[in-house]
Amino acid sequence: MLIVASTLACSAHNEWGVGTGDTGETESALTSNQKTAYNYFISKGFKPYQAAAIVGNLMQESSVKPTSYQYGGGPGRGIAQWSAGGRWDKTPNDNMLWFASSRGLDPWTLGAQLDFIYYELTTFGAYGLGALENASGVVAATIAFQDKFEICGSCSQSQRIAYAQQILYDYGSGGGGSSNYSAGCWSATYQSQVQNNVCIQSKFDGLWYECDDGDWVDRWSDPTPCNGVYPYY
Repeated sequence: MLIVASTLACSAHNEWGVGTGDTGETESALTSNQKTAYNYFISKGFKPYQAAAIVGNLMQESSVKPTSYQYGGGPGRGIAQWSAGGRWDKTPNDNMLWFASSRGLDPWTLGAQLDFIYYELTTFGAYGLGALENASGVVAATIAFQDKFEICGSCSQSQRIAYAQQILYDYGSGGGGSSNYSAGCWSATYQSQVQNNVCIQSKFDGLWYECDDGDWVDRWSDPTPCNGVYPYY
């Protein structure tokens, strides 16, 4: 799903907030998190469309931001929005804080949370590893992870699928993508895929970035004129 620049300012924000460590995240860092997560699941033996399906769900849940808190003070925490009082900190032998502590990890880091997702998938059959492995493509895999692992209420399924397709196109040699995709960038500030050379002010650090063929670069280091300028209010 490529959002044209003229509609960017009206795009809706996902329902997630920020916890401690917010100032360390930028548009570039969050895009890097997506690629890191995709490569992590590929390294674990998942097929490209399966890895993309997981990351597409994580984009909807948190923009793959490990320090995220659910918007409005809800229970969701981390990249998969595990619930405080449940899989974040209480469920016996299946909570993020216990998992990180038992392995000497910081629970708020991307690596620890990716390891926990893999642990849950490979330890508890109810979280849908079988359904994910048996899915016939990125759409079915995205729905499988959504239904079995995220177990969301208001899921925004079509958005998860669009994110997964974009990830597959960007990092999976184009498999499952469409001709409507191009080398744009995912903006965590506006929760949208934007066109190349769009310039935005990040809500995370207040600085300006320009989309440069799939990567966010410092606005003032790129001589290419902005294809749309969007301050964050």
